Amino acid sequence: MAVSLKDPQDGGMSEISDINVTPFIDVILVLLIIFMVAAPLSTVDVAVDLPISNAQPQPRPDKTIFLTVKTDLTLALGNDDVPRASLQSILDRQTNSDREQRVFVRADGAVPYRELMGIMNLLRQSGYLKVALVGLEDTGQATAAAPLGNPTSQ
Repeated sequence: MAVSLKDPQDGGMSEISDINVTPFIDVILVLLIIFMVAAPLSTVDVAVDLPISNAQPQPRPDKTIFLTVKTDLTLALGNDDVPRASLQSILDRQTNSDREQRVFVRADGAVPYRELMGIMNLLRQSGYLKVALVGLEDTGQATAAAPLGNPTSQ
C-alpha cells in the first residue's frame, strides 16, 4: 500500500513510482517450495561406484561363522549348502544357541541388494543381530570388514 505525503491541494494525481514486490516474493516462495520437493528426488538415480574398504581388519574370533550368498541365491554355511528354511536351526546348532556370536556374510558381487537385505532380515528374525559383511581389502584378499552392527538400525 502506498501513502502519498504530498499536499492534497496540489491537485491532480501524481505517479507512484514504488515497486510492488509482493508478486515477486510470491513467485520466489513458490519456486523455493518446488526446489525443496524436487531436490531429494534428483539424488535417487545417482550412479555410485563404491570404493574398496580401507578400514583396518578386525580380529576374528576363534570360531568364525561364514554365511555365503552364491550367485544363484543359494546359501552356504561354511562349505555346506543350507536351505533358507533351516538356516536358524543349523546356526543354533553351530553356535550352541549363542545368538551373540557374529555371523560373517559373504555375497557374490552379482547378488542384488534386495536379496542381500532379505538374508540379513532372515538372520535378524533368527535372533542373530551381530552381522559383519566380508569384502576385499586393498591387497585383493578376502577378509572380514569392520562389523556393521545391527542390520535393523535405520
